[in-house]
Amino acid sequence: MKRFFAPKKTLGAMDAEAAATLIARTADIALIVDQHGVIRDVSLGNDQLAAEIDDKWLNQAWVDIVTIESRPKIETLLRDVDGNAPVRWRQVNHPIEPGRPDLPVTYSVLPLANTRRIVAIGRDLRAVSAMQRRVAEVEQAIERDYSTLRFTETRYNLLFQISSEAVIIVDAATQRVTEANPAAAQLMGTSARRLIGRNFPEGFDAPSTQLIQGMLSAVRVAGRAPEIRVRRTQANTDLVATATMFRMSNASYFLVQFQAQGGKGDAPVLSKVRAKVLDVIETSPDGLVLTDLDGRILFANRAFLDLAQLATEEQARGERLDRWIGRPGADLDALKSNLRQHESVRMYSTTLRGEYGSEVDVEISAVAAPDGEQPCHGFSIRSVLRHSAQNKRVSGDSPRSLEHLTKMVGRMGLKDMVRESTDAIERMCIEAALELAGDNRASAAEILGLSRQSLYVKLRRYGLGDLSNVDPDDRAN
Repeated sequence: MKRFFAPKKTLGAMDAEAAATLIARTADIALIVDQHGVIRDVSLGNDQLAAEIDDKWLNQAWVDIVTIESRPKIETLLRDVDGNAPVRWRQVNHPIEPGRPDLPVTYSVLPLANTRRIVAIGRDLRAVSAMQRRVAEVEQAIERDYSTLRFTETRYNLLFQISSEAVIIVDAATQRVTEANPAAAQLMGTSARRLIGRNFPEGFDAPSTQLIQGMLSAVRVAGRAPEIRVRRTQANTDLVATATMFRMSNASYFLVQFQAQGGKGDAPVLSKVRAKVLDVIETSPDGLVLTDLDGRILFANRAFLDLAQLATEEQARGERLDRWIGRPGADLDALKSNLRQHESVRMYSTTLRGEYGSEVDVEISAVAAPDGEQPCHGFSIRSVLRHSAQNKRVSGDSPRSLEHLTKMVGRMGLKDMVRESTDAIERMCIEAALELAGDNRASAAEILGLSRQSLYVKLRRYGLGDLSNVDPDDRAN
């Protein structure tokens, strides 16, 4: 901190009224506190604060108008006040009204000359807190959008890699290859990595090269062009070529497709890729099931058979999936209804029952494949036992889902079920708020719309956290 060089000379004989005006205009809240820590005068910087506080703080001890965890900070400010010490700011929270968020204020104190009183200058931090909440909400929205984008990119890459047609993406400005799938690399007689960056077209006879250039020019002007027939020089094969144009990141690209005449494509490459895909599906650690539109199983991999406690795939083939998944006639019908409307379902939580009585929590993602000779549905079934402790820290008897709640019917009365359900939901909300706030209880209380005292009561009730060893400076700031 840098002080005035000659305050007595430059400021003159400043009287009490001038000093009070200066303090009131530079601080949102200013308090005059006596040697006993009692507030003797209050200045409020705006009408909103005046309406909320008014004269309620006058003649009250400063420590009595702050939350419990803020009291040690007030005591430190009163104890360490020194006109020559570096200025230190400490954030405290004032309870306003029950059910409303606390008022966060950061204070610094200075002694008043020739008196045993001090002046506490405070800044209202509600705007900062609101901005922090908005930043957290924006970060969550970005994370959701990023997750959706990553899922879409994964699907695109999978389709691009396993396509039987040779697909090449060409930069419209430089006419160089920017991306090519394995079928295109096989067609060009090289690897996809070496194909990237090369000029396009390359490896075709002269008439075919002219036809491809004309097709690209037509696509550049009209957005589309009729298919053409071209010939590869080295392989001496006839191909059908089509092209479309698209824009991405302020640049234009051609998507060029090649297919062997007759529509069969490159069968050896396709068969190898399909064999690899089938191996991945069969050995996947998640259960993968293919059903017809009625929900009867057409294919099931080894992971699903293990979850369902089945020895062979023949035991599952032809059976309805809801024999093992969720409630018969309920969860599967809900999944099918969503697939008809949206063609995909993600992270549907339910249970899977084994043939010998085992039961595990699972999450199901599903996709509809309505086209082709036999329309079908695909289901990816993942056991959540391995991370249940991370996602749900509720005790074993607490109702964690509708499935658990319905199983309690007949074992306890309705009032008891409602009470336990409410407790479980309340505890999960508190845990989620603490996780979102990085275990900062001040922020967690604000997220939940609770006062600090109410949050601490609930933390003690559910045994969450160590309330006997709390660092007020770290937890509140």
